[in-house]
Amino acid sequence: MESTWIILLLLLLCAGYVPAICPPMCSCGRGHRVVDCSARGLSLLPDSLQHNIHFLNLSHNRLQDLDGLLGHFGHLRTLDISHNRLMHLPDGLPRALWDIHASANDIRQLVKNDTAYHWNLQALDLSNNQLERVVFINNTLPSLRALNLSHNKFWTVPTNMPHNLEIVDLSHNFLLQILPGSLDRLHQLSRFYLHANRFASVSEGVFNRLESLQLLTLGDNPWACEDEENMTHLLNWVHQTPAKVLGCPCYVRPTCGEAHLATSRTWHSASYTEPPLGTDTRDSGHEPPIQVVTSVYLSKSALLNLPYNRSTGNATGAGEQALTKGGGFLTSTPHTLSTQSSTTIRTRSTKKAIPGKARSISIQMHTCSPHTVALNLLILHNIYCLLQTN
Repeated sequence: MESTWIILLLLLLCAGYVPAICPPMCSCGRGHRVVDCSARGLSLLPDSLQHNIHFLNLSHNRLQDLDGLLGHFGHLRTLDISHNRLMHLPDGLPRALWDIHASANDIRQLVKNDTAYHWNLQALDLSNNQLERVVFINNTLPSLRALNLSHNKFWTVPTNMPHNLEIVDLSHNFLLQILPGSLDRLHQLSRFYLHANRFASVSEGVFNRLESLQLLTLGDNPWACEDEENMTHLLNWVHQTPAKVLGCPCYVRPTCGEAHLATSRTWHSASYTEPPLGTDTRDSGHEPPIQVVTSVYLSKSALLNLPYNRSTGNATGAGEQALTKGGGFLTSTPHTLSTQSSTTIRTRSTKKAIPGKARSISIQMHTCSPHTVALNLLILHNIYCLLQTN
């Protein structure tokens, strides 16, 4: 009888059958090929992991070194080692990986051998680390589509990024410059996040080769708006690009770009609607509301002095509205700014034509103080009432 069991076991082993084993401190699913060992206080890789696992979650533990311990998991597709104590990306990771999540560690650099020959890798998340530089080898990572390097310590946009990237997140760094030609190979890049950095300007033409760009975030940067020589080319590009730009530099408009949509309004203005002064909006007999178009120039000092709470994403100064996560843009009413602004008030045509008078009035005024604003608005109110009575 004992010999029968031995023979049966040998037959099963020869047929490739291996009993499914799940480490006691982990939970497993899908035939033990999906393994979750997160938040278990682990400082060592669990024993008895199957070699044919597809998904391994080791996040939120105390792991410090995984070098050479994961290479034999030849079927592994997704690896999550985020929120640990790793000083570098583990050596010898399986080349079958599709996704690597390594955020919130203590990784300080990415050398060329860390990512070499990962032909199948599609997404790499290294956010919330201590990275100051990354080195990629030409023509490696051909399948990489998404790269997250946000919340690190980069001073310049990394060069030689894999050319098939579609999404790059470099927000919340210390970026000061983009070296000319750094982005020229990224013909498939569609979403590029650069908000919450330290850009004062960028080199001319740096975005010109981004042929597939759909979204660019530039908000929460201290743009040197008074430096017209260095800013004009960026503002012109922002005006002409078909991509959506969140956090339009130097202007209060939350978004700009999308050249194909900007056919009936000036690209640098923020538009909003208010009812006529001194009227009751509940009275349906009144004329349509006055359309107010405001174009406000923000100086570099005004942007630098803006109090901003990164934990909530809100500006806390008087008159500022929320800074969006995607673009970090700023909107403000003219009287809260110390810089000059120009305001155009346009009244829509009245129901009755006024002989000898134009149907609309356009008045340009420069405001420097709240008193001047109040006086100008009072004058406009009187003009509007005069038009109504006539």
